[in-house]
Amino acid sequence: MALDIIAFGINHKSASVDLRGRVSFAPETVVETLRSALSSLKINEIAILSTCNRTEIYAVGELSDQQLLEWLAATKALDAEALEDCYYCYRGTDAIRHMICVASGLDSLVVGEPQIFGQIKSAYSVAQKAETVSGQLNMAFQWAFAVAKRVRSETAIGQNPVSVAYASVSLAEQIFSDLKSAHVLLIGAGETIELVARYLRDKQIGQITVANRTLERAKELAEDFSAEAILLADMPEHLHKADIVISSTASQLPVLGKGAVETALKKRLHKPMFMVDVAVPRDIEPQVEALDDVYLYTVDDLEEVIQDNLKARQTAANLAQQIVDEEVEKWSSKQRELSVVDTIKAFRDSAETIRDAEVQKALASLERGQDSSEVINTLARNLTNKLLHKPTTKLKQAGKQGCDDTINVTQELFDLDKK
Repeated sequence: MALDIIAFGINHKSASVDLRGRVSFAPETVVETLRSALSSLKINEIAILSTCNRTEIYAVGELSDQQLLEWLAATKALDAEALEDCYYCYRGTDAIRHMICVASGLDSLVVGEPQIFGQIKSAYSVAQKAETVSGQLNMAFQWAFAVAKRVRSETAIGQNPVSVAYASVSLAEQIFSDLKSAHVLLIGAGETIELVARYLRDKQIGQITVANRTLERAKELAEDFSAEAILLADMPEHLHKADIVISSTASQLPVLGKGAVETALKKRLHKPMFMVDVAVPRDIEPQVEALDDVYLYTVDDLEEVIQDNLKARQTAANLAQQIVDEEVEKWSSKQRELSVVDTIKAFRDSAETIRDAEVQKALASLERGQDSSEVINTLARNLTNKLLHKPTTKLKQAGKQGCDDTINVTQELFDLDKK
């Protein structure tokens, strides 16, 4: 019998940005973590999705909430009690619904944001690389991807770009009345920063500098947006030029500290700086927020800006939920069909085992010279008796216990006339 699919995790709705940062998985550690979890948790399949807004574990196996909670806490060197009040766990159909909503952007901080689709596909690819996803979980991912594509094509949920990147630029636009004269420093060169750069270009930002750990990647991004590329290590020398700083790296430690910002402010003669840290864990030390002339926002602070942009998507989200409901029912129907297939196979295997045994007896009788007509009659009689023995016994029990449903189902199943 198939085991339930499990979706377990924490996200922006259930935990703070600091706690989300503490349970996040660095990309380079995921393959090893998946392989280790498969063995230590004694499960069939597992995949991990870890973004700035969520860390989720998708699994197939016999696992309690507590087992998953304790595994995550131990893996991230945390006390399990720290996660007790902020995790969620869905099973079976509810887990599929959750995976679909995540892939479709319906469970995101910004409803309909497109990046999550790529992130969950990446999580699936990594699990494939680790060889920890196969039958049920593979089917679940494929179903979620297909529904997400349908939601995108049949609703307007992806129109009017609204994302953490877009919200960052929108907030900068509110603070700086004229972005054409502003200088922005982008820290990192990943997908979020690329989106930020695209939105800034659309707003005709004055100047862009891209700082990254590898200069080659910074140059690639800079070329697309007529920007300057620098190494992360050289950032302190350029920081004072920036009116706006937007950071999103995969670093596990802050890349911009209070001291560097203080030095930059002195060079700027305390001209204000606007900073947005959309990374989890944080890229910019929280102490920077205490400095005068610095306005620091994290992903959680962007929620108000984001909420203002959600109204246009609400109708599309409602339509998307109808699609999700329809597809979840299709999934349930498919699973019921598969469970029937297992039952049919078991039924046929049982009947064929009885048949093979009786055929062997009949052949042995023929070899001993017994009359063929007698052998055939015995074979037919034994097959009939043995195939009908268990169903007949169960029907008699049903009759004694007044289980009319069993009797009615049997009559319908074998197309028997009721007399």
